[in-house]
Amino acid sequence: MISRLVIIGVGLIGGSLALGLKAQGRVTTVVGVGRHEENLKLAKSLGIVDIWTTNMVEAVQDADVVVLAVPMGAYGSVFAEVAPHLKAGAIVTDAGSTKQHALNEAAKHLPENVFFVAAHPIAGTEQSGASAAFAELYMNHLCIVTPNANTNETALGVVKDMWQSVGSEVIEMPAEEHDVLLASVSHLPHVAAFSLVNAVEKQKNDFYDPFAFAAGGFRDFTRIASSSPAMWRDVALSNKSALIEQIDGLQHELSAMKEALVEEDGALLLDMFASAKQARDEWLESKVQKLGEKS
Repeated sequence: MISRLVIIGVGLIGGSLALGLKAQGRVTTVVGVGRHEENLKLAKSLGIVDIWTTNMVEAVQDADVVVLAVPMGAYGSVFAEVAPHLKAGAIVTDAGSTKQHALNEAAKHLPENVFFVAAHPIAGTEQSGASAAFAELYMNHLCIVTPNANTNETALGVVKDMWQSVGSEVIEMPAEEHDVLLASVSHLPHVAAFSLVNAVEKQKNDFYDPFAFAAGGFRDFTRIASSSPAMWRDVALSNKSALIEQIDGLQHELSAMKEALVEEDGALLLDMFASAKQARDEWLESKVQKLGEKS
């Protein structure tokens, strides 16, 4: 049971965590913090938070657990503002997409008697704001925690239990490994989706709108391009090195396909397409099997 939980950033991620914990009876009071009163009032009306405020300092003073659900670029300023006002023994955690950045910012600002645990639930949609939150978001999804040599074991246990209680399968790995893996399967797809939409948008002219002919394939591929631009800007910059390597890898694949087209090498194109189909089909099959084992 968490007595007083403070969520800084009451949107899809933070709001869904609050709803999940409430549904399981694992939290007494949820305090929502944000910049926009309208969103906070909505969160209160939806039962996501019990109390809301735009004053972070006021919110965290008696907090047992504080969850950051804000863009990665805001971590430094948030940590700096709340650090002097957290009680001894408070646990701070997050839900951000890059873990080395989170650990570095926490180490810079948080005192030794406040315990930070870096975490990343692998779940979400392209929607944002309190209205997008739902209690089942984390069911049967991974949550990665990335403890380091300074991580307090008791705090680690509390954070792992928190995510498990909302339905996540929690695993541990080094922050560096997490950032490389997520650059490939999360950060690169978002960059690719944004890039594809921009490429198509630039083909518009006074006589021709390619979007008028787009159907299900384009919609499905580009769904995540409707995600928060500010959030993904911060993710990209905070995981720059790993993401650049993944972009290079994608460009290599596209260049190989382009060359096959230039050479009219149908056999090579078929091999490339078939290899991708097999890899994706096997991945989907493994996910179905895992869900079946848990049901």
